[in-house]
Amino acid sequence: MSSTPLEWSDLPVFLAIAREGTLGAAARKLGQSQPTMGRRLRALEEATSTALFQRTADGFVLTDEGAVMLRHAERMEAEAQALSRELAGNEQRLEGMLRLTCSDWFGRIVLAPILAEFHRCHPGVVVETLTDPRIYSLARREADLVLRIAPFDEPEVIARRLMTVPYALYAPAGYGPDDYRSLGDDVPVVVMDTGFGGMPDVGWLMQSLPAARIVARSNSREMQAQLCALGTGLAVLPKPLGAATPGLVEVDLGSAPPSRETWLGYHRDLKRLPRLRALLDLMVESAALR
Repeated sequence: MSSTPLEWSDLPVFLAIAREGTLGAAARKLGQSQPTMGRRLRALEEATSTALFQRTADGFVLTDEGAVMLRHAERMEAEAQALSRELAGNEQRLEGMLRLTCSDWFGRIVLAPILAEFHRCHPGVVVETLTDPRIYSLARREADLVLRIAPFDEPEVIARRLMTVPYALYAPAGYGPDDYRSLGDDVPVVVMDTGFGGMPDVGWLMQSLPAARIVARSNSREMQAQLCALGTGLAVLPKPLGAATPGLVEVDLGSAPPSRETWLGYHRDLKRLPRLRALLDLMVESAALR
């Protein structure tokens, strides 16, 4: 063998010439030019320090050394094809784990049906859903996928808007606008905790009911919904959550609370991960149908 390294990409050229018998036919089979085929064959023969073909008037005929090369090259070709088939099969039978994080109500109301459908399609993928208030870092790989209402500005994150979530004001079932008008300005309300007091729905509520009396706070929309349903006070909630919570009715004050965008983000290094792509596609499809 010479010191010139063997180029694996030259083996398909060798196989094509061995099977077709001429440079022209081999070139047509591989979609390359005849001079290119000749140049790559010479490079392969130089790398092996062996004449692999006899040039005859009828075409190229394998030498003894070429016949040995053919046996090995065909085995390598078969292994490469088997690898391609196995990888393709793994993409169809997705396996592994995905960790995602979202708010509590979004996970229960919006995401759970999507994950149930995803499991039916890809039972080999285990999805771990985290709904605690902590902000998980995509850069540190604390999560594979993050869903949140704040846009992403990290340069390593690929983000897109998933859906627009409408909000509404809710009261306990059995209460109507007249019941709260009878209270005058002293309307009890349940709002976000002080750390989230600047959220748009809190501002809208206090502007719409400037003398409202805050009776409870929580960073959990689920908790706010339950407190409202139990008669503690009015609450601004995402409409999907309000519709799914027994014991609530919408209250119309003449204007609606501001809606919020839900964004999804994932690290750019994961953009070709098949199981993540499959989940993203299902999420986007499901969001479009809402």
